[in-house]
Amino acid sequence: MLAAYGIAILLAMAIHYSRPEALTVSGTNLELARSHNRRAVIETVRLNGQLTRADLARLTALTPQTVSNIAGELLDAGLLLAGEPLRDGARGQPAIPLRINPDGAYSIGVQLDQQQLVAVAVDLAGQVRGRTRYPASRPTPAVALPLIRQALADLRAVPGLDWRRLLGMGLVMPGPFGVAGMTSVGPTTLPGWEEVDAAGLQATLGLPVLLQKDATAAAIGERLHGIASGMQNFVYLFVGHGLGAGLFLDGRLYTGLRRNAGEVGHMIVMPDGRPCSCGNHGCLERYVSLQSLYETLGWQGEAGDCLARLARLEGEDAWAAERWLAMAARALRQAVNILECLLDVEGVVIGGLLPAALLAQLVERLHPLPASIRQCDGPRLQVGAAGGDVVALGAAALPIFDEFNPGYEALLKASA
Repeated sequence: MLAAYGIAILLAMAIHYSRPEALTVSGTNLELARSHNRRAVIETVRLNGQLTRADLARLTALTPQTVSNIAGELLDAGLLLAGEPLRDGARGQPAIPLRINPDGAYSIGVQLDQQQLVAVAVDLAGQVRGRTRYPASRPTPAVALPLIRQALADLRAVPGLDWRRLLGMGLVMPGPFGVAGMTSVGPTTLPGWEEVDAAGLQATLGLPVLLQKDATAAAIGERLHGIASGMQNFVYLFVGHGLGAGLFLDGRLYTGLRRNAGEVGHMIVMPDGRPCSCGNHGCLERYVSLQSLYETLGWQGEAGDCLARLARLEGEDAWAAERWLAMAARALRQAVNILECLLDVEGVVIGGLLPAALLAQLVERLHPLPASIRQCDGPRLQVGAAGGDVVALGAAALPIFDEFNPGYEALLKASA
């Protein structure tokens, strides 16, 4: 039951966005829907910061008695905390506000890419309670699994965390997943992960594991911690060693049939263009990615060394970077137009591993963007603001996003 409660709270973190008025999650008074009602109460408290039982009854459309019973259960489970009584001079018992208990449960997010492993421990209030990092060069499962175990041990050593309340771990890496000729193929993917799945990782590590693409996780992190908190429909373009996108549509994460939605790096934008490791020519990531930038610079060597060098370009390297920016902007301008016309989103957010100065120059060169069907107020293209841990933070929220399915409802009913 704790896991179900915790997942619901993290879900509320994921759908949070700023509004001046109170946010509501409708409940139902059917006895068989007790678990749905618990979820509605948890989400409503999380979305609004703190609420009294009377507020909850009004916002969820549940009876005061139902709210009182659910609030008591959540307080006993340690997932809600009671604040100081609110005394307004009226007769009767003072109202007691309820809020989320940050230490009610925890989640771990692990980011694996071509140069490193980053792991964070996050509490139910969305705060990072622990962080660790290990360098790694295109790690295979044989290399990565010992590093993950060590990262888990590091995070378990963080003082003040009760790991009996651990919900699970999200593990993210470059995609696509399960696609012949693309998964683990070429320099923008990680080798050896074709046959690895979440069930196998869970058995190996001894805790629930959810597997997802890094671009999808970055979109989650930007929604929770960055400039996309107020967007219901947006695309997050993640510039890594390849190029991917995370999609939020109608306030929900969209991952596609096999979790490969957003593989825009293999969208053909230049017919008969540069050859791609997928077998096609003119794929977008052949023009917009760290790998394409390294090729333009003529660099060889470890990814970590290259990333450090990008922050201090000069001489011939600076001129080569200018050529890359012009090439990348031309391809990306077309891609933004396609995404807007296809998805009718509020905006496109761009972030990833590019140094901030290069990313800002790339975005500047995209303007003016070609006309599209997009009619929303505000900028069409923005630079992400969630910081360097955006992918790991999104990974920590994966135990929630995977629960948008009938299995989650079954879990809730089983706990009722």
